[in-house]
Amino acid sequence: MVNELVQGILLGCYYALIACGLSFTFGVLRIINLAHGSIAVLGAFVVWTIAEQWNISPFLALVAVAPFMAAAGWVLQRTVLERSLRSGALTPLLSTFGLAIVIDNLLFSKFGADTRSMAPNIGDLAFASWNLPGGVTIGQLALLTAIVAVALLGGLQLFLARTPLGRAIRATAEDPDTAELVGIDSRKVYAAATAISMVTVAIAGTFLALRATFDPYAGSAQLIFAFEAIVIGGTGSLWGTLIGGIVLGVAQNLGSQISPQGFLIGGHLVFFAVLAARFFIAGRSPGSLVRSLRRTSP
Repeated sequence: MVNELVQGILLGCYYALIACGLSFTFGVLRIINLAHGSIAVLGAFVVWTIAEQWNISPFLALVAVAPFMAAAGWVLQRTVLERSLRSGALTPLLSTFGLAIVIDNLLFSKFGADTRSMAPNIGDLAFASWNLPGGVTIGQLALLTAIVAVALLGGLQLFLARTPLGRAIRATAEDPDTAELVGIDSRKVYAAATAISMVTVAIAGTFLALRATFDPYAGSAQLIFAFEAIVIGGTGSLWGTLIGGIVLGVAQNLGSQISPQGFLIGGHLVFFAVLAARFFIAGRSPGSLVRSLRRTSP
């Protein structure tokens, strides 16, 4: 049982890493980016292509890809998300859904339907592990993923709390009109936030490619896991995203001990239970429901 819990926690850290960019985008822009999973897969393919063509480590390839993803995020905000936000809550969902379809099909036309993995590019790290007392096994890649997830979420939290740009992002997320009155350019802040989010998505996509196989249509599953993690942990909360990812990972791992189908069912049941509890609490307190709707409106 202890080993199952440990494996669930490590898996949950991966889910938190995948959900990091989605949570950050929602916390700032108040939209759910339905292209999040597809963008993660796009990042995985770009990193894989550079690593294969130049025969370098995927981690070095990620360093080269990060500025490209940041620039793509800036352009995405200025050309798609900014205009969508002006048209209400539904338009950004439709826009990002359409973007996901475009990315998936472009990747399919370029790379085909074959699955790929970057596990061979990192040698023993892909499968090496430590055996601890009590039958606990910790994979080296899984532990590295957990460390990166905690470091990324903690770093973003410190960035938002301690840096001028971070404080500008928080102020704009809270009330963009008031932020404009004190000299903050909300358009630039939103674009910078989207650029940061895209970098985190590239990191998540790289670890997806390192720990598993991926294909052009693998983004939808990653989006579901990321969405469930942020709902369980609390929308817009970075540390809540980590907790939500861990709860989801533990539920899936414990569910798999009951039945092979229990891996996904266990996670979905926890997600729906948390969602139902939130609606129940909101229903018992109308004021909290109104505040919730205000927080989630653009």
